[in-house]
Amino acid sequence: MKHFRISIIVTIVLMGLAGWWGYNHGGMSAAITALWITGVLGVMEVSLSFDNAVVNASVLKNWNAFWQKLFLTVGILVAVFGMRLIFPLAIVAAATGLDMISVWDMALKTPEEYSRHLLGVHEEVAAFGGAFLLLVFLNFLFDEEKDVHWIHWFEEKVGKYGTESLAVLLTLVAVVLCVQMVPEAKRYTVLYSGVIGTAIYVGVGWISSLLEEEGHGEVGKAVAGGSIGGFLYLEVLMPRSPSTA
Repeated sequence: MKHFRISIIVTIVLMGLAGWWGYNHGGMSAAITALWITGVLGVMEVSLSFDNAVVNASVLKNWNAFWQKLFLTVGILVAVFGMRLIFPLAIVAAATGLDMISVWDMALKTPEEYSRHLLGVHEEVAAFGGAFLLLVFLNFLFDEEKDVHWIHWFEEKVGKYGTESLAVLLTLVAVVLCVQMVPEAKRYTVLYSGVIGTAIYVGVGWISSLLEEEGHGEVGKAVAGGSIGGFLYLEVLMPRSPSTA
């Protein structure tokens, strides 16, 4: 438990702040609601980030202490402040044409308006993230070499015939079908978002394959041994779970 001492302390402090904020805005009932929401979000964050932790640990165990600490420190900042704070603000800024400072001010002073703008681009965000995560799922499902099977007979069958190309094809078909479910005014932006999500996944896969090839041994060593190249690979190029998209 000593490894989690700081995490436990930070959790207790933040839970206390959430309860205090709720109490000041609506009494005991609001405090209980704030604690409940904070607790649920904490459990979701831990559960959804567990897969990334396993993958990162398998790589970081070969790095020296300096790069391990740097990755864990900056990685938390990127995941928490980048994807949870900056990314939603950037979405609203792009949707409204406002600068980031104005959107930040909107989120603090008029959260209802901020929420309205964020929900206004829900379809585009869902198309982008959905296409990316569908490809993650399909490529896992089609991986004939994986050892662990959840539905053994089914995964063995699809593993024989499934390929990365089929995964991309099925994802693009899914994007096109989803386009038909949104209002006509949003169809182009939803299609564009889905295609971009697919393209980013394919691009990440291409770069990952370069790192694994023997002809790119120096780049592979950068990832395996810990360096600025390996740091950027894990921090920027590694696909993240839903909690980080």
